[in-house]
Amino acid sequence: MGEVWRVAISDSFNKFLGKVLTFLPNLLAMITILIIGFLIAWIVKKIIFRFLKAIQFDKVTERWGVAEVLSKGGMTYSPASLLSRFFYWVIVLITLIMGINALDVPATQNLIAQFFNYLPHLFAAILILIVGYLIAIFLGQAALIAAVNAQMESARLLGRCVRWFIVILSLTMALYHLGIAEKVILAAFTITFGGIVLALALALGWGGRELAKDFLERLYRRKEKEEKGQDHISHI
Repeated sequence: MGEVWRVAISDSFNKFLGKVLTFLPNLLAMITILIIGFLIAWIVKKIIFRFLKAIQFDKVTERWGVAEVLSKGGMTYSPASLLSRFFYWVIVLITLIMGINALDVPATQNLIAQFFNYLPHLFAAILILIVGYLIAIFLGQAALIAAVNAQMESARLLGRCVRWFIVILSLTMALYHLGIAEKVILAAFTITFGGIVLALALALGWGGRELAKDFLERLYRRKEKEEKGQDHISHI
């Protein structure tokens, strides 16, 4: 009986030791990948930050209004620092995935494969948001300037409506590209779009009333001047 217990314990220990020895190289590979990956991420962050500083990226984004939005959102980092940190965390995320994959655990490999299949959609959605936000700032300022030149009382409201419309449109496109609740997103976008169009129509109608009034007054004064000029000529 004692011999049976000894053999059973010995076999269990040998199997455990064999699994540890098999797993140990994978663990060392993961640690090596993590060390190298974090080092590369730190170097890339420094290089990108210095490059953005060299091309005066912060001043460019300040003219676009990005720095103002970041400060209002409580962000203490500059746009150059924020972008360099973004690339840092992207590399760190890829490093972590590679490290986990190096462990060669079947349960995690399927999840990693799904993540890498989803990753291009994620980057595309982020790109849509960034480009859409920049376009929203540009078109919002353009609409504001045009409305101010037209002497509309609701010029600021018009600029905000245009900006938020582009932002919501970009957010909808990004979420739809990610495949997150397409029907719900489309319904929400339709409702939001209708509300913005209604608000914009009211704003334009209110401002257009003043414009029409000014136009008719100028036309009436011009006609009066012409009639007075004709009467003066006839008296002569």
